[in-house]
Parts: sequence; C-alpha cells; structure tokens
Amino acid sequence: MSGPRVGVAMKWVPLRVEVDPLTGAVAADPRSSGASGADLAALEWGLRLAEAWGGEVLVASAGPTEADGLLREALAAGAARAVRCELPAGAPGVLPAGAPSELVAAALAAAFAGVAVVVCGDWSLDRGSGSVPAFLAARLGAAQALGLVALWPEAPGVVRAERRLDLGRREVLRVRAPAVLSVEGATAHLRRASLPAMLRARDAAVEHLPAPVPDPVAAGIPEPPGPIRRGPYRPRPRVLPGPDPGASARERILALTGAETGRTPPQTVRLDPGPAADRVLAQLRTWGYLE
Repeated sequence: MSGPRVGVAMKWVPLRVEVDPLTGAVAADPRSSGASGADLAALEWGLRLAEAWGGEVLVASAGPTEADGLLREALAAGAARAVRCELPAGAPGVLPAGAPSELVAAALAAAFAGVAVVVCGDWSLDRGSGSVPAFLAARLGAAQALGLVALWPEAPGVVRAERRLDLGRREVLRVRAPAVLSVEGATAHLRRASLPAMLRARDAAVEHLPAPVPDPVAAGIPEPPGPIRRGPYRPRPRVLPGPDPGASARERILALTGAETGRTPPQTVRLDPGPAADRVLAQLRTWGYLE
C-alpha cells in the first residue's frame, strides 16, 4: 500500500423494528440490523477511491458488538481493516434517538487518525440527523463536503465531487485531503463480495478501540436537562394582600370574594387582530396579570 488511506464510517442500525401497540415501546432485532443504503454507498465510493489511489480502506463503526458482523461484510467487500469503536459507558442505545453525534464523532476520530479522506453516508435509518460527518470533520481538522452525488478521484488525496443543491442545481467541488465526504445512498451500489472473500471475512479480526474519555466541555455537549413537566400551561397565581385581620368575619369574606364591589361590566369588542391583542394586553394589565 503506497497511496493515501481512505476511511469509511458505517453505522449499525436496525433495518426493521417492532412497536408494541399498547406501550409504544420499540424493539429491534439484531438479526435484522445492518448498514443503511447511504453507508453501503459510502463504502463503495471509498473502495473506488482507494483503488484509484493505490491505497487501502479502513472501515470503522461506533456501535455494539453486533456491529462486528457489519464490519466483516465490509472486509469481504474489499476493506483492508475494520475497527469497532466503543462508546462511553452509559451512552444511549441505537433507538430511539441514538448516541449523541459528538460522542460518535469522538470515537470515530480516534480510529481515523492519519486517514486522508473519510467517506460517510449522508443519513441513517434511525432518524439520524446527518450531523456526525460535521462533528467528525471538526475533530479531524478536515474539510467537509455533504450532499454529494458523484465522486471522481484525481491526484492522490484530491477528489472532484458533484454536490446537489436546491431547485435542481448542482455544484462541482474539488476537495483536498484531509476531508470528510457525505454521499447520498442512491449514488452507488456496493459491489458483491466473492465467496472466498466472504469465507475469509467470517473469521477476520475486527479491531476494538476503547471508548474515549468524554469531555463534555470540549465536545460542546450541553448539560442534561432536568425533569420535564408535561401538562397544560398554568400561570403563576398572583400574590395579593390579605384582608384586614382587624375587620369582622363578614368584612373579610367580602374583601376576599369581592362581593358588593364595583366590577368591570362585560363588553363586546370587535377589533382587528392587532388592536384586539393590544386591548387584551391592556385589560390584563388592568387586572394585575401583567406589569
């Protein structure tokens, strides 16, 4: 291997889930889990870049032990090395929202140290936001190009890419290493692995990378929110002075209930939305609800 190394990030996700109709709990079966179409396309693009440059492909995934099967499939397709990055203890699972992108990117960045170009899928099936490539590029100090629909390898470490824009427009970029490239799923189909390669990959070694020590401040991870109260909005009660303790019981009751006192008579007001809102706010101030 004399050319630059190419990294491919792949995510182990459930391809099919079961939802309990009573509780709404979501359960995933590891037997029906694997890589999304976008990640498979990323692997195919990574293999093409490595072949053009005379390099090799390092594929990495941050996931549970079941992700080893996914990495062995990548080895059968042509990847030279496979690394499974462990996530910090206590990190959320795959569903419903997945582990925070900052933690996943931190784990993958350790595996991709020294890699020229990293290719990622632009989204995942488990409601992924596609933010991992951005965090990964920040970790590696690399350029990032996303929404790519085609790649053309040029000189080693240089990629010409076509990017999809809004309104059907396209943009052609020339990206130089180090770079993180996000490709769409329909841009390439992963090549079929040969039977001998599949047999070799069954017993191939998958390297395990320990979980990085989380640094919430450096990673910009916000503090976990406190308990969230779910229910209708209830405004705070007004603090009003109590009745005169020296008054009689009847006078205190009248003071508390407001009986025999002047009241604002009901009014029917027809206004446009803007003046009506001003009128409502003015009345609320009159009643003491607003300052």
